[in-house]
Amino acid sequence: MYYSFIIPVYNRPDETDELLASLAKQTFQQPFEVVIVEDGSAIDSRFVVEKYQEQLDISYYYKANSGPGDSRNYGMKKAKGDYYIILDSDCIIPENYLSIVDQYLKESYVDCFGGPDEALSSFTPVQKAINFSMTSFLTTGGIRGGSERLSKFQPRSFNMGISKKAFLTSEGFGKIHPGEDPDLTIRLWNLGFDTQLFPKAYVYHKRRIDWKKFYIQVNKFGKARPILNQRYPEYVKMTYWFPSLFIIGLIGSLLLLFSGIYSFFSVYLFYFFLIFMISLLKEKSFKVSVLSICAVFVQFYGYGTGFVKSNYILYVLRKKPEIGMPEMFFK
Repeated sequence: MYYSFIIPVYNRPDETDELLASLAKQTFQQPFEVVIVEDGSAIDSRFVVEKYQEQLDISYYYKANSGPGDSRNYGMKKAKGDYYIILDSDCIIPENYLSIVDQYLKESYVDCFGGPDEALSSFTPVQKAINFSMTSFLTTGGIRGGSERLSKFQPRSFNMGISKKAFLTSEGFGKIHPGEDPDLTIRLWNLGFDTQLFPKAYVYHKRRIDWKKFYIQVNKFGKARPILNQRYPEYVKMTYWFPSLFIIGLIGSLLLLFSGIYSFFSVYLFYFFLIFMISLLKEKSFKVSVLSICAVFVQFYGYGTGFVKSNYILYVLRKKPEIGMPEMFFK
């Protein structure tokens, strides 16, 4: 198998440097290539790429800004490999990452896989808290790589592999963003391709975002899901309503406190206590554990409100997604 790493980049030369440094340390014995696609950045990574010309088989392309999905498609069209591995530029990968991926594919080949993400000890407390919130089974139910019991895993493009055959058949990522990952996955399923979780093929995902950016990100995730539900009603799940119902229930339980009813709010206290304790056991940091509670609240509130708003636009106002939510699509 000849592998091509596809990495879209937008104004992140420092992160690109760290990622390329980790790629240069891979223990995998066979040749592989790296394709960097600069998506119209004002601060490009050209000088960073030049540093690794002697260490990596690396190609660099600069194009007009058209979003990460289209940039990944562009990179796969330029790549020489027969299996593409897609990474976000703010990831760092372990030295044995490609060896692990290759072993999985030898043992049980699949045309599309996804791997989980973890936090490095060098990450900031906020990065660790957001990582916990985005990966914990208590918050996402394992849909981002935290569970091997998922019957149908939807890979996320921060750590994802796809065969050349699957890419050419599906034509790659669509224009929606975010949401391009599950959109591609569902189209692959409908075309007869399987997807699988490779639980040991993890990456360190930095997520260089503050609380405001995190809210905007998860709010868009919430908006994307009803769009995908409308496109693919056969894959609708009631669990997608959970963040919205969680926030509504939390507001209701706070109102009931004024009437002397404490039982409902105590359920939320117990849940946040679990978040605190599990984060504490994992990160060994009181500060990160407190911030994890904040991250969970921001995640549920952002996603839940975005989900409700998107449903309102689609089913009450009956607007087309591209008209009602143009911020969710690249032209």
